[in-house]
Amino acid sequence: MTPTPTRLLMLVATRKGAWLLHGDARRERWTLDGPHFLGHTISHVQLDPRDRRTLLAAAKTGHLGPTVFRSTDLGRSWKEARQPPAFDKPSNSLPPRAVDHTFWLTPGHASEHDSWYAGTSPQGLFRSEDGGISWAPLPAVNDDPQFREWMGTVQDGTPDGPKLHSIVIDPRDPAHLLFGMSGGGVHESRDAGRSWTTLVEGMQVVEGFDATTVTFHDPHCVRICPGNPDRLYQQNHCGIYRLDRPGTAWQRIGRSMPAEVGDIGFPMVVHPRDPDTAWVFPMDGNDVWPRTSPGGRPAAYVTRDGGSSWQRLDHGLPVEQAWWTVKRQAMTADALPEPALYLGTTSGELWIGHEGGSRWTNIARHLPEIYAVEVAELG
Repeated sequence: MTPTPTRLLMLVATRKGAWLLHGDARRERWTLDGPHFLGHTISHVQLDPRDRRTLLAAAKTGHLGPTVFRSTDLGRSWKEARQPPAFDKPSNSLPPRAVDHTFWLTPGHASEHDSWYAGTSPQGLFRSEDGGISWAPLPAVNDDPQFREWMGTVQDGTPDGPKLHSIVIDPRDPAHLLFGMSGGGVHESRDAGRSWTTLVEGMQVVEGFDATTVTFHDPHCVRICPGNPDRLYQQNHCGIYRLDRPGTAWQRIGRSMPAEVGDIGFPMVVHPRDPDTAWVFPMDGNDVWPRTSPGGRPAAYVTRDGGSSWQRLDHGLPVEQAWWTVKRQAMTADALPEPALYLGTTSGELWIGHEGGSRWTNIARHLPEIYAVEVAELG
């Protein structure tokens, strides 16, 4: 059984800065620390689980442009990366690109001290080997003509630009990597990023588009199961999916969601130990795509049988006229013996779902629009 930590740290990235929330092991008392980087767009904040004191924050600033900030004292002080993620000039005939913002941060494998990965908009993959101080592009993705075709143009993808996201590292093998692109599919490497294969079999695309064209595939969030790394879950623009290796075809498991709710959303959360348990937070996915909770009644949904069935979890959440939703990085779970869920909303609220989301309590209100929420154990 996982030992109960003495402290928890919640890392909240918003449209106008970042907040750190310090919590007790019972998850009943939270102290807000912030804002950090007030006024800057913070896409993601992550704690390095290998030392439990280093933080990285992906920022888009008004004067410095896109950068990464680093703290080695749990946010008491910050320094800008000496060399933030930036595209090299292509060595071929491809047009040059500039990073608009770093979107996703992933600590490297437990065996690779100080290694990190970053995904950007426009889509790019970068690696740091010095704890986030300097970043180098991975040319097998960034400068590959086939990848560049799948990435489309800077006008394609999400409303604020296409994203490379969901950077996943197999806990058994540091050379086994995956990531998703919105749009442009899911991709996998087994040689530390020197070569890649696509993983789009079984995934659907928007009606009227060709599913054999990787460009049209739009994964929203991809997660690996810590309890069984041979299982992946995905929340997609076109449904909820599961992939069990050595298979290569995704199975759409969102068909068993209530028809009036559907299986369209952004975040995907997996249980820290049970590979059959996962959570999603659906949004209204009708033809207009208002990006709000269905009917103004937000709820998480949980499966405990690998997607064969889903249960609504809304106790404590607003029962009407709540027109917010949850972005792809803004929902997570801790790894305590009885995991709790955490989510941040587009209206600036933080919620905790005790007992696996069975009972929701509001932690904070009136923050800026929340982009990402992570929870770490400090021991």
